Amino acid sequence: MTDATSAKSTHRRHHRHHWRRDLVELAALFTAVAVADAVANTVVHGPDGPYLLAVSAVVLIATAAFHTWWARRHSHAPPTASHTGADAGGGREATGSTGGEAAGETVLWRMRTTVRDEPGSLAALCTALAHLRVDILTLQTHPLADGTVDEFLLRAPASLQAAALTREVAAAGGTGTWTERADAHDLVDTPTRMLGLATRTALDAAELPLALRQLLGRCTIHSLPAVSPTGRPTGATAPVEGVLEDGETVMRLRDPNGGAITVERPYLPFTPTEFARARALVELDARLGPRIPRSQDVLTLPEGNEITVRRADQGDVGAARAMHERCSDRTLGLRYHGPVGDAGRYLNHLLSPRFGRTLAVETASGRLVALGHLLWDGDETEVALIVEDDWQRRGIGTELLRRLVSLAREAGCESVYAVTQSSNTGMVAAMRGLNLPLDYQIEEGTLVITARLNGVPVPRPQQRAGRGRH
Repeated sequence: MTDATSAKSTHRRHHRHHWRRDLVELAALFTAVAVADAVANTVVHGPDGPYLLAVSAVVLIATAAFHTWWARRHSHAPPTASHTGADAGGGREATGSTGGEAAGETVLWRMRTTVRDEPGSLAALCTALAHLRVDILTLQTHPLADGTVDEFLLRAPASLQAAALTREVAAAGGTGTWTERADAHDLVDTPTRMLGLATRTALDAAELPLALRQLLGRCTIHSLPAVSPTGRPTGATAPVEGVLEDGETVMRLRDPNGGAITVERPYLPFTPTEFARARALVELDARLGPRIPRSQDVLTLPEGNEITVRRADQGDVGAARAMHERCSDRTLGLRYHGPVGDAGRYLNHLLSPRFGRTLAVETASGRLVALGHLLWDGDETEVALIVEDDWQRRGIGTELLRRLVSLAREAGCESVYAVTQSSNTGMVAAMRGLNLPLDYQIEEGTLVITARLNGVPVPRPQQRAGRGRH
């Protein structure tokens, strides 16, 4: 029985109860009038007739007053469980909790389902959720040509399984239902979340891929440059207004820096609303142009020399090339895993905020002596370091790596990996110094070290060797 049917049945029972009470009161009134008339005829002809009538009037008034007080008190009294079992149950279901589960454990779910665009479809879905004692915290609607995608943030009993939730939603008319566990960060309403993402994007060009990922959920984002690091056109492009492809599971947007940004989400098609929001973030990035935070930290090395750590961008390409020229072939080979002469070709790509974040280390005289890169690699993140030979073994690499991992945590990354060689003892020691769970893997003679930032192993691609070039 639905909540609406239960409420109607209860209303009919209450209606019949009121009619019976009114009939009883009306019969009592007629009886009282007849008795009063008989008494009046009897006593009015006696010697104390007037006094008896006065006393009777007072008694009747007092009785009527008492009856009125009693009726009002009981009509406003809270309903008891025996009279309102159906109502109380329905009310608890509507709010998503019962007396037994009010103090129980609950979890948050994100759910998306498609319903017919007709009156009552959303009401049927909400009724189904109420029967499961699920509380609806937020709701977004995404209109489509042949229906409406409803996106919910739900608080549900911890005992409720995703399969049971999906079955009930399907029975209520929902199709293409997708569920995912949520956390407290999802409690922020959509306008507030969009403003926060826009602010992050405005402050730092490197935030655009991360903002898109946070906006669209679990997805893979690739920034494809128009020109490869070796100077060849890649052919990567996108219409000015962007486009949805492959059943609307792939979104291609024009990168303001040239090339294209590709967003893939095979498990859940993008809606027109999500597409419009992503385009708005990209347009904001294009209007603001190149930008990075200008903060910097001055540190003192153990031997007393001061260094400055700051964000770097493509304006530092010249200084970075000069540092490469001062580095030995061994240092360049450990960093780029290929021909030493090609090292300088990748700097313009590496220092672009679109592909990650770069930290630079300068001496007191302003000479650049080290670079640390945090590179967005699809749905994974790579860290890479290079320190000029004369400044190695002074803790600079360890400091850079620690800061890069902090940036990765802030970006919500689950892990970071480094591609190096087993002979690069400095990089291995720096990774071990993070005191994080580490995974080691040899791929084609190249050592890949993965640090799990949340302590949970994550899938890695089959091939990573050579990605240190970027």
